[in-house]
Amino acid sequence: MIRVLLLSWLCLGSGIALGDAGDAETEIRGLIQAVAESGCDFDRNGTRYSAKEAAEHLELKYSRGKRHVKSAEDFIQRLASQSSWSGKPYRMICEGETEPAGDWLSATLIQLRVT
Repeated sequence: MIRVLLLSWLCLGSGIALGDAGDAETEIRGLIQAVAESGCDFDRNGTRYSAKEAAEHLELKYSRGKRHVKSAEDFIQRLASQSSWSGKPYRMICEGETEPAGDWLSATLIQLRVT
């Protein structure tokens, strides 16, 4: 949570509007790649998966639900934050710290837009 607040503050302070989205497809692909390369574990419905498995799952969900997604924020909110089956939130586990996947992805999106 602190990471999200800090990154939001940095971006707002630098004049970058969070709503200024680049190409949604490119941003979503960047998010999925960031998950794959994160080295984090992914908790989905109480089972831990590798970063690569998490990225494959998010890719599958995106390919099936693409018509419902107009932006990277839509992808995070509608497809990548929780299980559509159980409603349980996904969690990223990075270096022993657990964070809701939606927060992790939102912070990563900010980083993608800054760089």
